[in-house]
Amino acid sequence: MTVFAMLFVGCADKTADEHGHEHGAGDLEPLAYTMYSEKTELFVEFKPLVVGSKSNFAAHFTILGEQFLPLNKGKVTVSLIVGDNGIRHSADSASSPGIFRLGLVPKNAGKGKLIFDIKTASYTDQIVIDNITVYTDEHSAMENQVETTVSDEIVYLKEQAWKVEFANAPVIKTAFSDVIKTSGQLLSAPGDEMVIIANASGIINFTGNKTIIGSEVSQNTSLFTISGGNLAENNLDANYKEAKANYDKTKADFKRAKDLVNDKIISEAAYLRAKNAFDNAQTVFNAIAKNYSASGQTVGSPMAGFVKNILVNEGQFVEAGTPLAVVSKNKKLILQASVSQKYFSKLPTISSANFKPIGSEEVFDTKMLNGKIVSYGKSTSANSAFLPITFEIDNIGNLISGSATEVFLKSSPIPNALVVPVSALMEEQGNFYVYVQLGGESFQKREIKIAASDGENVEVLSGIEEGERVVTKGAYQIKLSSASGELPAHGHEH
Repeated sequence: MTVFAMLFVGCADKTADEHGHEHGAGDLEPLAYTMYSEKTELFVEFKPLVVGSKSNFAAHFTILGEQFLPLNKGKVTVSLIVGDNGIRHSADSASSPGIFRLGLVPKNAGKGKLIFDIKTASYTDQIVIDNITVYTDEHSAMENQVETTVSDEIVYLKEQAWKVEFANAPVIKTAFSDVIKTSGQLLSAPGDEMVIIANASGIINFTGNKTIIGSEVSQNTSLFTISGGNLAENNLDANYKEAKANYDKTKADFKRAKDLVNDKIISEAAYLRAKNAFDNAQTVFNAIAKNYSASGQTVGSPMAGFVKNILVNEGQFVEAGTPLAVVSKNKKLILQASVSQKYFSKLPTISSANFKPIGSEEVFDTKMLNGKIVSYGKSTSANSAFLPITFEIDNIGNLISGSATEVFLKSSPIPNALVVPVSALMEEQGNFYVYVQLGGESFQKREIKIAASDGENVEVLSGIEEGERVVTKGAYQIKLSSASGELPAHGHEH
């Protein structure tokens, strides 16, 4: 269990009024704890525990995930254990979204622990707060109160966070890489794409609805037919009839010559001339007759895939060999990045890359796509001063060949780098900052110094420490809330 606790004491009367807290001058000031498990965040407020005096708990439970959400349905039990003695209280439902109202009357003084058990339809969880003091009387509790103030604290209530897309994450140290940021493009991999060409001259006609860009096709699926139409020259239908007539004639001549040569009526040379004429006529006829029908010559897809592009218009005259369409398997792609010459010495150290297609917020990792480096440039070309580096990757289905991309090339490893998600960064006049969560509803704007980013995470050089939690979603809403200077009314009970 990851524990992240913050003790708040000594609330000013003004702050108490703004929150709707009902405690007057001389009352015990409330304690506040923020704790994390792998599944749940607990933010709880309660007055110091005193033997014989009831303490009410305003326990805020947040379900962790891509977006933090309030726990609305479930049963929560709080237990206080001091030595071998324990008491508990349960709430079968939330009094308001995410907030469970609980209460305990301690019976024994001393050091103990609070245990919060959570049971829902989908999961169970337990969060423990250790080293809780139960005082013998309120005078002892008052003597041990310590006033703590936080400079430039920003209050952002749970009720606000639960209404927007909000999340936070701990600052961690992890393996990172030196990053070269550049641009690139996704291209079709060699062998993954084929051009369909006209196998005869004539008028092109589309077959069915498979000639729509994006249509899925199987091998040999008919896409076009080429017919002679009313052409006076290079008429496919006339060529077919001529080739068939020539084939039939040479076939009959060859058969007759075969009988005559056996009877020694014609010479061996005459027989060979008849056979050669038949072989040539047969070759020509088979070439024309292949995929020929009454409607014309059929042109099919050479492989399974999808129609990437149509290069002709229906009714257009095409010569034999004219490109008609492009069919792609779309299973493999090439990511080609352009690198400045100053990074030439680093190219051999590059092992993988992250990339983000222009117009998309999703970042892809070549390693996750079974990517491998195909090659990197050893020299520049006359048309470009940049060096190319090429990766081959699997296409998971939502990558488009031809797309321009941002590329983050990963080179030399950096061990134990302090990193935060890129989504946590806020920028102001060229300076970067994050919002650090000090407690459940307490935040602080913190300026940081950053190094390289791989598109998903960024290395932090200074400004925050490992283990602190930074806001990764909803930072802009906190900024707006702090700018307004207004704190919504709160209904916490103590």
